[in-house]
Amino acid sequence: MKNFKIIVQFDGSRYKGWQKLKDNNLSIQEKIETVLSKMTGEEIQVIGCGRTDAGTHAENYVANFHTNSNRSAKLISNYLYEFLPEDIVVKSVEEVPERFHAQHNVKSKTYVYSITKGRLRNVFNRKYSFHSLEKIDLIQMRNAAEYLVGTHDFQSFTSLKEGSKSTIRTINSLDIIENGMVIEIVINCNDFLLHMARLIVGILLEVGKGKVQATEVQNILNGKKFTQAVPFAQPKGLCLRDVQY
Repeated sequence: MKNFKIIVQFDGSRYKGWQKLKDNNLSIQEKIETVLSKMTGEEIQVIGCGRTDAGTHAENYVANFHTNSNRSAKLISNYLYEFLPEDIVVKSVEEVPERFHAQHNVKSKTYVYSITKGRLRNVFNRKYSFHSLEKIDLIQMRNAAEYLVGTHDFQSFTSLKEGSKSTIRTINSLDIIENGMVIEIVINCNDFLLHMARLIVGILLEVGKGKVQATEVQNILNGKKFTQAVPFAQPKGLCLRDVQY
């Protein structure tokens, strides 16, 4: 069998995330598997690099699949481009060694959360960024971010049930970048927990708005317990930028 690696760009606005669901077909995985299965005449299973939240996006999502088809990578790429919905694009198709696994071989992922500021929202990026009317203190946000960088138990920043799996993760970098009216929160982590990125952004925004002190972030982290003090950032602002292997 051949093993193909694909890199996918998708607008997740109308989807329930990457992961295929039993009760509907509103997932990125299901859309791609349906097209590939039709093309090959086989039941194709696409292995993704991880789950994404409903409503979030991806610039370079990595997946792989196995097939007995003799079609070339170029023909597969052309077929996917023709038959996938317009909000999903497979940017590249590449035959890779059998041992490559999109999820197991991941070293880290980079997520970006986009925030626009100012009195008026931008109608052209409203589906891809969170618009804040409130003034945001970036210095305090960066101070708070320093507490989260490194290896910690992130139980306070995931909605996973306690004890279901290890919640120790390593954030390699957490940068807050201002470019005109746009703020980007860029997080690189070895492995994101369920809702972890949105909860981190949520607490940083609370700090930026002056509702939570930067030092309190360390107390929340050390508490190792999910709390209502950590709000969920809206999913539309979150995008998977890159996956490192």
